[in-house]
Amino acid sequence: MIPLKSKAEIEYLRASGKIVSEILRTLGEAVEPGVTTKQLDLLAEKLIREHGGKAAPPEVGFPASICASVNQVVVHGVPGNYKLCSGDIVSLDVTASFNGYYGDTAATFPVGDVSDEAQRLMEITKDALDVGIEKAVEGGRLGDISHAIQTYVEDRGCSVVREFVGHGIGRSMWEEPQIPNYGEPDRGPRLKTGMVLAIEPMVNIGKYKLEILDDGWTAVTQDGSLSAHFEHTVAILGVKPEILTHS
Repeated sequence: MIPLKSKAEIEYLRASGKIVSEILRTLGEAVEPGVTTKQLDLLAEKLIREHGGKAAPPEVGFPASICASVNQVVVHGVPGNYKLCSGDIVSLDVTASFNGYYGDTAATFPVGDVSDEAQRLMEITKDALDVGIEKAVEGGRLGDISHAIQTYVEDRGCSVVREFVGHGIGRSMWEEPQIPNYGEPDRGPRLKTGMVLAIEPMVNIGKYKLEILDDGWTAVTQDGSLSAHFEHTVAILGVKPEILTHS
């Protein structure tokens, strides 16, 4: 069952979304050659704590406060001693709860000067998120979001990840429904006012198949190609969606 949020609950989610989006923006400003992913994680932990929040990843056993996924890492990259280099791209995924309600957002940032290929990948992924959000309207179906993302990405010669999906969000980090980034239009649950969704295309330059590294978390492209990830928490409020993590 997909929970519908009241106006009061959406207000709490709006507040949480604003905080995580501000934290993500600050992290993005800190991305530069020589910075380690662990330093970014410590900064995120500090900012979340200063806002009276709680990082979500440790709740499910993840060994850090954020996910930091570099180059061929699709999602769930574990922050560590790796120093970012000019030409890298890094996806930062921030999920935290404030007053019992979760905000979830992610973006992929360039490190120094990146290749045209990497820049194009990031632009396609970000635009695919926008295309998916446009379909998050009352009366539509969940498959409309999935199909819009898949079509946009594949028409541009890239692939959407299939092993990981978006999700509902509220008083829990993961709620129903699951939101694949591929699918058929006019399929799946009918979208209703009060649904709050974390829509998050993960896009590879190469094939969509992944592997999980020995740490049990880090997902990488099987063919070693670059991957990008963007995410917003979105509330369905009639004919126009509201991005709760807009910055």
